[in-house]
Amino acid sequence: MANPINSQTLNFYALKVYNLVKPYLIPALLLAYIVGDAYIIAFKKFYIYPYNLLPVILFIVYQAIFHLQNLVYFLAFCTPLAISLKEMGLTQGPDLSIPTEPVMAGIMLIYILNALQGPITDKNFLSHPVSKLIFIQLAWVAITCATSVDVIVSVKFLIARLWFIFSCYIIIPHLFQNKKNLVRFVFSYALALAIVVCYTTVIHARYNFGDKAADWVVSPFYNDHTAYGAALAMFIPIMVGFMFMKSVSKFWKIIAMILFCMFMVAIVLSFARAGWLSLVVILGILATLFLKIKFKTILLTIASLAIVFFSFQTEILMALGKNSTDSEGGFEENITSVSNISTDASNRERLNRWSCALRMWEDKPVMGWGPGTYMFNYAPYQLSYQLTIISTNFGTNGNAHSEYLGPLAEQGLPGMIIVVIILFYTTSLGYRLVYSLKEKEDRILCTAVFLSLMTYFVHGFFNNFLDTDKLSLPFWAFMAALVCFDIYFPKKEKINAVLPAKQE
Repeated sequence: MANPINSQTLNFYALKVYNLVKPYLIPALLLAYIVGDAYIIAFKKFYIYPYNLLPVILFIVYQAIFHLQNLVYFLAFCTPLAISLKEMGLTQGPDLSIPTEPVMAGIMLIYILNALQGPITDKNFLSHPVSKLIFIQLAWVAITCATSVDVIVSVKFLIARLWFIFSCYIIIPHLFQNKKNLVRFVFSYALALAIVVCYTTVIHARYNFGDKAADWVVSPFYNDHTAYGAALAMFIPIMVGFMFMKSVSKFWKIIAMILFCMFMVAIVLSFARAGWLSLVVILGILATLFLKIKFKTILLTIASLAIVFFSFQTEILMALGKNSTDSEGGFEENITSVSNISTDASNRERLNRWSCALRMWEDKPVMGWGPGTYMFNYAPYQLSYQLTIISTNFGTNGNAHSEYLGPLAEQGLPGMIIVVIILFYTTSLGYRLVYSLKEKEDRILCTAVFLSLMTYFVHGFFNNFLDTDKLSLPFWAFMAALVCFDIYFPKKEKINAVLPAKQE
C-alpha cells in the first residue's frame, strides 16, 4: 500500500501551482472585475456604487494587514475629501463619513484583535499623563452613557470617539517616533485639504466670494464653513514650521510655502471668524515662546484678566452691546462684528446655545444629559428673548458651539473639568517641550505642532467639531505627536551648579 501524501508534498505542489497561476492571476481578476462592472451597469445599476467601492475596500484591507503605516497616511489623505452619507443623499438618519470612518473602525478592530495576543502600543506612551487623561475622559463618557436620556445616541457617540482615538492617537507612537513620518502624515492631510481649497475657491468665485455663499460652498466636503476654517487654521502654523526645517527638502519647502499661501487666502475667504481669532491668539502664544515666558506666568495673567472681567462684566457687556456691526458684509465688517453681541445673528445664536447648555447643566449637574444628546434636548431651554433668525427647535445648525460647555451639559461638571484639565496640561506640556528639547529641528517641529493644536483649543470656545473625522484626526494626531516628543526625543541636559566645598 502506498504511503499517504504528507503535508510537505502538498505544500510543494501548492507552491508549484501558485507559481504557474501567478502571472495570470491579476489579469484574470481585472477581467472578472470589468465583466462584473459591465453586468452591473446593464442590469443592476442600483449596485454600481457598492460594486465600484470593492477595489478600494480590498486595497484598504490589504494595507491594514501588511502595511498599517501606509493606511494611516491614506486615512490622513482621505479625511478632507471624505463625504458623509447625508451629503450623498443616502440617509437622513445615522450619518457616516465615507471612507474615513469605516477605515477608522477597521483600524480599531484590528488593533483590539492584535492586542488580545500581546501588548502593541508602548507602555510609556499609554502611561503618559495625557494618555491617562484621555482614558479618564473615555471612562466618564462610558459612565454617562449609562445614565443618558437617550442611551442609543450616547453609545453611538462613544463608539465614534473610540475609533477616532484608536486610529488617530493610540497607534500613532509607532509612526511619530520618527519625525519624518510626522511630516509625511501632515503633508498627506494638507495636500488633500488643498484639493478642497481649490474646489471651494472655484465654486465661491462664481458667487463673487460673497460671505453668504461661503457657508455652503464648502459642501460636500465640509458641512459648515467654520469647520473648514478650523481645519485651515490648524495647518497654517505647521506649514510655516516646515519652511524652517533643514531636514525638509527644498522641493517640499516650496510645497509648504504654496500650501501656506493657499490656506491663508482660503481662511480669509471662508469668513470663519473663529478661525481668524485662533490665528491671532497663537501669534500671541508664539510671542511668549520667543520671550521664554513660563506657562505659570501666563496662567496667572489669564486668571487676573478673568477676575477683572467678572469684576466689571456689566460695563464690558454694555460696551460690547454698543457694537452693531453685522457679519454680513466685507472682511472689515466681519472682523468688527466679532464683538457684536447685540445684533449679529451668529454671535447671538452662540450665546443662545451656551445659555441653553448652562440651563441644561443646572437640571443635571453631575451626570449630564448624556453624550451626544444636547442637540435633541436644548430646544425647550431656549428663551424667547434670546432667539434669533437662525434659531431652530429641530436640533440642526450645530451643537452647543463649545468644546467646554457641550460636555458640561452632556456629561455634567466632571465632563467639563476633564476637558479643562486636558487643555491646561497640554498647554503646559507644549511650553515645557519647546523650551527643553535638545535639537533645534525638534524644537521647530514641536512648536509648529503645539501652535497648530492650540488653534483648535481656542476654536473650541466657539465651536465643537471633535465629533467629526475632519477635525478629530488632526487634533488627536497632534496630541499624540506632543506625547511622542516628550517620550522619545532627546532633551537638554540640566546642569546643576555645585558650589565648591568650604575650605577650613
